[in-house]
Amino acid sequence: MLARRLLAVLLVASLALPLRGEEPAGPLLRKLGEFVESGKLSGVVALVSRPGKVHRVEAFGVTNLESKQPMQANTIFRIASMTKPIAATAVLILQDDGKLSVDDPVGKHLPEFNQAALAGGAKPARPVTIRDLLTHTSGVANPPAPASGTNPTLAEIVASIAHEPLQFEPGSQWKYGSGLTVAGRIVEVASGKSFQDFVEERICRPLKMKDTTFYPTAEQLQRAATIYKFDKEADKLVAVPPPVWADGEKRAPNPSGGLYSTALDYHRFLQAIAAGGELDGQRIVSTAAIKQMTSNQTGDLKAGFAPGQAWGLGWGTIRETTPASLLSPGSFGHGGAFGTQGWVDPARGAVLILMIARSDLAGSGEPSYWLETQKVAVELLK
Repeated sequence: MLARRLLAVLLVASLALPLRGEEPAGPLLRKLGEFVESGKLSGVVALVSRPGKVHRVEAFGVTNLESKQPMQANTIFRIASMTKPIAATAVLILQDDGKLSVDDPVGKHLPEFNQAALAGGAKPARPVTIRDLLTHTSGVANPPAPASGTNPTLAEIVASIAHEPLQFEPGSQWKYGSGLTVAGRIVEVASGKSFQDFVEERICRPLKMKDTTFYPTAEQLQRAATIYKFDKEADKLVAVPPPVWADGEKRAPNPSGGLYSTALDYHRFLQAIAAGGELDGQRIVSTAAIKQMTSNQTGDLKAGFAPGQAWGLGWGTIRETTPASLLSPGSFGHGGAFGTQGWVDPARGAVLILMIARSDLAGSGEPSYWLETQKVAVELLK
């Protein structure tokens, strides 16, 4: 433990970027230090922002335990399902353009879904809509695993999903799944561009998100955080390869979870959404579309991963503050499979981001790093 403490102290990397009314960064940086000192995280980046009050980015630990490269504000992370809000925004941009409506049947854009059926072959009571895809109420199944040695396109992946039985009647349940993958293919069909090109041209480039990509360069990969899991037997972190769906170097762009990004880049995206769709004079999507995406679209259905949650169009939403989340009602955002989180709390006028790289946090019994970060952030934002 002493060695861990010494390592943590030696490997601090901190960047504080104040706006007006700078507040002390100490509590946030100390909390991140505790995470790394515990031996359960190699490193972490956190960002807390409120325009005109405080804007802090703090980094602690290392990107890789062998190279000991310090964690930095521009460290790149696999953000997994934090890709979904970006994919949903791409869909709503096309709605703004008049190329589609979220109430369109999926089969209008992808004819293979006109044959969608429930298990046993019965036709659903109504067609699956784009809205169903974005709210995880479609019933579409996860794609079957591709044959060994193959590298299917997004079109092929979605065609395989279309041939799987629907898991339930569209709109009747909430079940987190591959809806955004199908929606990403609709973006390709409606726009005439590859999904990665559309995201780059209509979201990343206007917002100057220079490190957000499905296909990182060699230089970007050098800044990428290694993914770890905790080996209880060895009592240490062990590096693991990313799952197939997160391997952006070789595979089709995954609208459900394939992006790499940084805390600074994702902050620009969340800033634009929080500001009604525009940042630094660049509008990417309408305010009306943002209201659709970030408000409760699942009604009274049990939705989300914890009490107090609901679901918008590609975004998680908060109905009520609970012990599991200190975010205000009306907050919206998303997490990722490797422990990353990015949320907007409109009541506080705040953006909160946490970037880590652990593959096995779900069900680990460890304290919630996200909740602990929220506790500090809430104090900073008072």
